[in-house]
Amino acid sequence: MKFSYTHKIFSVTLSFLVLFSTLSLTIEKHFCGDKLMDVAIFTESEKCAMEAFEIEQAKITKQSCCKDEIDVIEGLSQLTTNSFEDLDDLQKQVLTAFSFSYLNLFEALPNLIIPHKDYAPPILIKDIHVLDETYLI
Repeated sequence: MKFSYTHKIFSVTLSFLVLFSTLSLTIEKHFCGDKLMDVAIFTESEKCAMEAFEIEQAKITKQSCCKDEIDVIEGLSQLTTNSFEDLDDLQKQVLTAFSFSYLNLFEALPNLIIPHKDYAPPILIKDIHVLDETYLI
């Protein structure tokens, strides 16, 4: 019973590990001057109230105090699986030796011989302790 719960926990943990390693995130930050105004992970960050004024001012001065930064965290695009043939010769030898030595740790137990397995005791007709008048005190 304990093995099955442990097995389920490890399976769920590894499936989440694969899920999160392939997940890509985009973090968008909006700065007004040196102040961070908004951070958004899955959506577009909200612009400050100065944005409309900044657009008109940028036309005149060609410079804006607001800026956006976008950080992209790339996940794995493909999960690769290697076969035994893809390994080097040294890696094949080490893997074979390790698996052989690990599997030989578990030896089968010898069959236990029970000599009186098929023996059936005789049917009691009378209680011998009562007949012999032997009582435990």
